[in-house]
Amino acid sequence: MTVFSILDRMTGAGTTNLHRRSGAAFLAACMAVASFALPSLRAGGSTGAASAVRAAAVSVDSALTGIRSGLVRIIVQKQPAAAHTGQPERAVRRAGGTVTRDLSIINGFSATVPAGSIGTLAGTAGVRVISLDHKVNVQANSPQSSPVRSVYRRSVRADLVNYAGYTGKGVTVALIDTGVSAVPDVAGRLVNVTDDLTGAVTPCVNMTNESTCDDSFGHGTFVAGLIAGNGAASNGNWKGVAPAADILSVKIAGRSGAADVSSVIAALQWVVSFRDRYDIRVLNLSLGTDSTQSYMVDPLNYAVERAWSAGIVVVVSASNRGPAPRTISKPGDDPFVITVGAVDDRGTNSINDDLLPNFTSHGPTAADGLAKPDIVAPGAHMVSLRAPGSAVDTEFPNYIDGSYRKGSGTSFSTGVVSGVAALMVQQNPNIVPDRVKFALTSTARSAASTDVMAVGSGEIDAYRATFSAPPGLANQGVPRSTGTGSLDASRGSVQFQADDPLSTVVQGMMTAQLLLWDPVGFLTGDWTGGQWYGGQWYGGQWYGGQWYGGQWYGGQWYGGQWYGQLDGGQWYGGQWYGSAWYGSWE
Repeated sequence: MTVFSILDRMTGAGTTNLHRRSGAAFLAACMAVASFALPSLRAGGSTGAASAVRAAAVSVDSALTGIRSGLVRIIVQKQPAAAHTGQPERAVRRAGGTVTRDLSIINGFSATVPAGSIGTLAGTAGVRVISLDHKVNVQANSPQSSPVRSVYRRSVRADLVNYAGYTGKGVTVALIDTGVSAVPDVAGRLVNVTDDLTGAVTPCVNMTNESTCDDSFGHGTFVAGLIAGNGAASNGNWKGVAPAADILSVKIAGRSGAADVSSVIAALQWVVSFRDRYDIRVLNLSLGTDSTQSYMVDPLNYAVERAWSAGIVVVVSASNRGPAPRTISKPGDDPFVITVGAVDDRGTNSINDDLLPNFTSHGPTAADGLAKPDIVAPGAHMVSLRAPGSAVDTEFPNYIDGSYRKGSGTSFSTGVVSGVAALMVQQNPNIVPDRVKFALTSTARSAASTDVMAVGSGEIDAYRATFSAPPGLANQGVPRSTGTGSLDASRGSVQFQADDPLSTVVQGMMTAQLLLWDPVGFLTGDWTGGQWYGGQWYGGQWYGGQWYGGQWYGGQWYGGQWYGQLDGGQWYGGQWYGSAWYGSWE
C-alpha cells in the first residue's frame, strides 16, 4: 500500500524484556538487535558496482552453521558499493525468505530465511556479512512494559449495548486489509464470496498473488478480532465489540504487508459494486498514505466518498504519525468519513485517567486544513487475535492465552469504532452513514486532551450513540471530491515495488496490476457487479511486493519518543512495516 499505515503498532516486546526511561539508550539497543526498522528497497545499480562487490570476502556467523532446518532470523550487512542495488534483498526473496527491516545504520537489513539458503545468500553479489539475529534483554529504570489488559469494550460502553441484546448479528463489516485467518473467534462468520464468471466460492476477495485468504502478515486478523471476535478460544475472555457481526475480508496485501494505493481503490470499488449482494453496512480502513494532495481531487478520497454515498459507514484510521500537527493520513483526511484517533485507556473502565499517546496523528489535514480526527477510541495495549504463522506472529512471538497478542495503534482504535457502528446498524437497520457519524460525535466524551485536533469531539460512548443521541446529520453541505487528481500523488512519499521479474516500481499512471490506470472509467462507471467483471480490475494479475522508499521503513522513529507519553512512562512498541498499517506489536 503505498503509504498505508495499517494504523496500528505492533511491538516486539515478545522477544525483548523492555524496561526503559531513556529513548536514546533504547534506540541503540533495538538497532543492535535489528529489532525495529523496515526495509527500504531500492532498485538499480551499475554493472561496475556489482563487479566491485563480488570481489570482497563474505563473513558468515559461525552460530549459523549448526542450524540445519527451519527458518532462521539473520542480519545481512552489504558492501558499500551494493548499498542501493537491491541484489541481496532480492536474493532473500528468491530463497523464500522475507526482508523484515532496513538497518541503514549498518548498511544492511534483517531477514527471515530458510536455514538451507545461507550458503546461496553468502554467494550473492553485494553481501559482506551474514550474522544470526540474536535476542537481547534490555534493562533500565522504568517499570516493565505494559501489563496484559483489555477493557476497551467497557471503557467505550459497548458491553452495555451487548447486554441490551445488540451484538452486531446480521451486520456485515467489510475489512480491506491483509486478510483474515479463519481462527475460532471469527470462523463461521467470514462471508463467502462468489465469482460470477468462474463460480469459485472463497472466504475473501483476494487481490494478492497468494493462493489463500489467510492473513500471512497478521494485521487484518488482529483488526477483525477487535471488530467481531467472539472469544471462542478464551471462553469469552477476549471479545470484540460486535461479537456476532459478519466479516467480509478484502485481502490486498500478502506476507510483506505491502500494497499499492491502486489496490485500495480497486478494493473500494469492489465493496461498492457488491454492497447490496452482501449487505455491506460498515467498512473498516485501518490504513493510509502520507499524500498531501487535496481531498477535493484525490481519487482515493473519491472512492471512499462513493462508498459513503452508497450507504456504507466508512471508518478510517487517523494514522500513527503524531504527535505533530498535519499528520492525518489519506483517506482519513476526507471530511465525509469517520476518522479515528487513539487514546490509552490504561486498563481501567473510567475515561478520567485516559492518556493521549504520542503516536496518534493530529490535525488539521495537510492539504485542506480540515479539523480531524473526528473521534478517538482506545488503541493502546489492545488484545486481539493472532494469525498463526504470519509474519507478525513469527517476528514477535509474544502470545496471550495461546490465540491472542497485544498491539497499539490507530488501526486498532478504528476497529473498535467499526464494531460500534455495527451495533448501531443492528439496533436501527435504516440508519444512514451521516446519522451514524453525527450520533458518535455528538455523544462523545471529553477525555485525554482538550485539543480538538488530537481527539476531535472526544472518546466514543457506544451506549449513548446507539440509544440516546440527539437528532441530526453530519456532513451537510460538504463539497465532494471530483477524483480527477493524480493517482501517483495519492501515493504520497512511498511507492510499491512489485515482485514481478523486473521488480517494477509502481508509479505514475500504473496500477498494482502493472496496467494503465483508467481514470475515465473510474469516474464515469456505475460501479456495479457487471462493470466490475468488465472493467479494468478483473482478470489481471495481482502482485506481491515491497514498499519502496527509505523514510517509510522507520528510519526517523517519529522524533525518538517511542510513541509514549512525554514522561516516558508508557511505551507502545516499535512500528513495524512503516506507517502503512498504523500499528505496532507488543
